[in-house]
Amino acid sequence: MNSQELATFITTAIKRQVDEPGTLTDYREPLVGFAAADDPRFSELRQVASPTHLLPQNLLPGARSVVSFFLPFAHWVVQANAQNKKMVAEEWTNAYIETNTLINRITAHLVDSLAERGVRAAAEPATHNYDPVSLTSHWSHKSVAVIAGLGSFGLHHMVITDSGCAGRFGSLVIDANLPATPTEPKVRCLYFYDGSCLDCILRCPVNALDENGQIDKDRCLQRLRSVASEYAYLALADACGKCAIGACSFEAAV
Repeated sequence: MNSQELATFITTAIKRQVDEPGTLTDYREPLVGFAAADDPRFSELRQVASPTHLLPQNLLPGARSVVSFFLPFAHWVVQANAQNKKMVAEEWTNAYIETNTLINRITAHLVDSLAERGVRAAAEPATHNYDPVSLTSHWSHKSVAVIAGLGSFGLHHMVITDSGCAGRFGSLVIDANLPATPTEPKVRCLYFYDGSCLDCILRCPVNALDENGQIDKDRCLQRLRSVASEYAYLALADACGKCAIGACSFEAAV
């Protein structure tokens, strides 16, 4: 199996899982991108994200490529969460939980199916892989997505893809070569483009974002814990998503 055949196999496997997810949540077409494991931007994450950010080789010795994928929520999931400024819709919290489980299932399936083809793979969990003190992730699926050409960061610290930012990211490291997805310094955030949009700041119920691009992680975390408490009957419902309800929800706004 050459690199292009392997890329097609991985992409098809992801899309097949999302076509029949076994969830209440619906999704739009998944996005899949690839990056070389030795891309220097992975090392740069230790300066711009966290000094403890893992490298692909830390996840998998001999890593050659990184796979990133984005599962965009269906319109109705986003619309449900937009109906109330402060209250997080159950549809959104359920989507958060179900999608994290789906991402873990997708990566586990790929690890097994690739192993059958002589390719080793490894993955980090979809969420809750952050330092409880610094609140920084050991492996940022969002940053990996940018390196793999799927999108660019917006004012809200979310990654805006050509299918928007309302969804979840997953990633996988493998010891085989894949054709890297072309990347370009494309601005997808309207605020960064011409300063015309502040949807994410205005919609944040705890004022955790500002126009300087700063985020109060502690305030955001307390908000997530509050939502999890409200939805105690749903496991790990620490979701909010109000900053993802705006001009960039479903597509790049620029």
